[in-house]
Amino acid sequence: MSALDQIKEDVAANDVVLFMKGTKEMPRCGFSARVAGVLNFMGVDYKDVDVLADEMVRQGIKEFSDWPTIPQLYVKGEFVGGCDIVTEMTLSGELDKLFDDKGVTYDKAKADQIRAANA
Repeated sequence: MSALDQIKEDVAANDVVLFMKGTKEMPRCGFSARVAGVLNFMGVDYKDVDVLADEMVRQGIKEFSDWPTIPQLYVKGEFVGGCDIVTEMTLSGELDKLFDDKGVTYDKAKADQIRAANA
């Protein structure tokens, strides 16, 4: 299976996918750590894909999304964005709305805690 086929399969088969450097348990860059930290804190069930484990996936995800940086978050097959976009969406409540609209389970109280801590 090609890297692009694997990416397509991961995005199609999982409600939430984070292409990141490292893993959700051990991120290997600050931007990946921030997005994984938000998802972990909010209790989102997601698949993590370590792009450092496969150079073809690392390049392939950039082509797949037409987005040059990692991490990259997908929700129900839709590309959401990278660290800055996910951070902004978390703080504005847009990420909650996206999860609600897409039927993704998360802890609303934890999302509110993130916003309160950053107010």
